[in-house]
Amino acid sequence: MRKEASVIIEAEGRDKGKIFRLREMSSQQAETWGGRLLLTLANHGVDVPANFFDLSMAGVAMMGVYALTRVPWDEAKPLSDELMRCVRIQPGPNPAVVRDLIDRGDDGDDIEEVATRVKLKDEVLKLHVGFSMADAISRLKTTLNPPKPPGDETGSPIETSAGQSVQ
Repeated sequence: MRKEASVIIEAEGRDKGKIFRLREMSSQQAETWGGRLLLTLANHGVDVPANFFDLSMAGVAMMGVYALTRVPWDEAKPLSDELMRCVRIQPGPNPAVVRDLIDRGDDGDDIEEVATRVKLKDEVLKLHVGFSMADAISRLKTTLNPPKPPGDETGSPIETSAGQSVQ
């Protein structure tokens, strides 16, 4: 059975209080999405590890956070759009009533705030990989810039209990 999640928008704005329902991609969809991501990254000179498909969706997401910044939007957009196909809306209080999103580009859209779209994509990735984009970015920063051990001369100054900085 595929994983599902509900997201209630709590941020102030036109989407406040709306309830969205997320559903995990099938394994075939996820594999295809990952393959398209791989080809898109490789076509733009991003170093893709030989064990790319062994990374799981979590590894792909961590790598993709950084690498997608090097891909033109017109090629990244279909991947982004596919994530949004995992999102439906619960238009009222009855959790049994869920429908596809309306996105006509006018005032009748189900999602009216850019921040809501970003949050929903983050939540879809979290549903698939177990952590959010914010977590992935944090993990990526830690991987690229590991913390320096205390007293490392190349690191930041260490503050003493007297409030003095020691290099």
